[in-house]
Amino acid sequence: MPGQRNEDWRTLGGIELPKIAGPDTSGCPPYTRGIHDTMYRSRLWTMRQYAGFSSAEETNERFKLLLERGQKGLSVAFDLPTQLGLDADDEMSEGEVGKVGVSISCLDDMRILLEGIPLDKVSTSMTINAPAMILLAMYVVVAEENGVSKSQIKGTIQNDILKEYIARGTHIFPPKESMRLITDIFEFCSDSIPLWNTISISGYHIREAGSTATQEVAFTLSNALAYVQAAIDKGLEIDSFAPRLSFFFNCHNDFFEEISKFRAARKLWHDLVTERFSPTNPKSSMLRFHTQVAGVSLTAQQPINNVARVTIQALAAVCGGTQSLHTNSYDEALGLPTEESATVALRTQQIIAEESGVASVVDPLGGSHLVEMLTNTIYDEAKSKIEEIENMGGSLTAIENGFQQREIHEAAWAHLNQVESGERKIIGVNHGVLEEEEMPDLLTPDPDLWKKQTKKLENLREKRDNHKVKHSLEMIEKIAKSDENLFPYVIDALRNDCTLGEIINAMKKVFGTYMAPSGF
Repeated sequence: MPGQRNEDWRTLGGIELPKIAGPDTSGCPPYTRGIHDTMYRSRLWTMRQYAGFSSAEETNERFKLLLERGQKGLSVAFDLPTQLGLDADDEMSEGEVGKVGVSISCLDDMRILLEGIPLDKVSTSMTINAPAMILLAMYVVVAEENGVSKSQIKGTIQNDILKEYIARGTHIFPPKESMRLITDIFEFCSDSIPLWNTISISGYHIREAGSTATQEVAFTLSNALAYVQAAIDKGLEIDSFAPRLSFFFNCHNDFFEEISKFRAARKLWHDLVTERFSPTNPKSSMLRFHTQVAGVSLTAQQPINNVARVTIQALAAVCGGTQSLHTNSYDEALGLPTEESATVALRTQQIIAEESGVASVVDPLGGSHLVEMLTNTIYDEAKSKIEEIENMGGSLTAIENGFQQREIHEAAWAHLNQVESGERKIIGVNHGVLEEEEMPDLLTPDPDLWKKQTKKLENLREKRDNHKVKHSLEMIEKIAKSDENLFPYVIDALRNDCTLGEIINAMKKVFGTYMAPSGF
């Protein structure tokens, strides 16, 4: 079989293994046991390590290092100004350029970021939300400059603005206008970028903010229903975009609960989509997801212990059937990952894949009394929570009323009280505490990057054709007032050397900005 990893599926001791344990099957509705018949027997999950820091040049070097060491896909972390649609030379950007991700302000930054990367072979995930259209448009232009057409590129943009209002806060525009940008992306990609996943509907940040596993499933799938309905209201057919929807989940410390969470989410999404939208393409009701292990679970105390935490979490994600995986580096509670810690994180995945045996059987814990009970419980409780949100008028209305925010805050407060009282033990924090003297070596971003990026943008604005820039930005503003798709005009603006911040500012003139109500 093409892509078959092995034909002799046996334990280390020589015992022959079945494809799947138990009478149920995988690869068919409702996909509780996995969306593919043979799962990792045919193809391992994509090892997609999240990386991005300082300049495009430095991040490009890290990408090449990870690819050289066995990573199969790229995952781009952008700095805070980029996430908020600010150019590096904006006065609001000073002090944050390149700190938590790579600084991308213009098309040339994207060219440098992707230099030497085979864009027809590597899939790229970009964790970007409010300015997602612009960053994807940059990727499209750079790919075409390198002879790779829009129809060939593969990857994912996060593009999930609802969870920003719930848990993360890097929104720019009001909810209604943000949804318009998302459905414009759905529409453009369904016609022109068919292999691109147009959204990664994220429970990760909801969980990092303090939610329970059940709340993560419920709020994520509730948001997903809102995106599907918005696209249908725009006139799109369910089967024209739903097969390219993807999800992004957290994987926390409770091994069996996390495995059960993934199984329950797959079944629940299939049932919700089938009941509400009646798709004809089976892929429209498949929940495909990326997993990142829980950053919030990592400790600054005794940081080497985080290797154990990451391993347990990654193992749960694989047993739960993830399609791609990022493993955190052990030093991330202290700073950006070093080359050494990033390599250990990647090697953790490779050891699980090649040495543990968990990829040899589909859904290896399916049939366990505990796992099946937890799967059913999470399914029922998450479904009930989604129905509660739907009765409020849907996810968007509930967000505007602060419902999800309050629920997460209450769950986070309960967890914090358990830790502070000692009821829940965290090794190195309230149990097994040691005196620590030495800190590990940390990666330090270039302190002069803001000045360098500012100078670069100053040169760009002097050399470009500013008449074309003015016309492009006027067109962005004009189309933003209409129902026409904005994506082609963003591509044109980038080709005329408009910057990220300039395009966002043109949209702000029409869409305005949004500040969340206080008190949640």
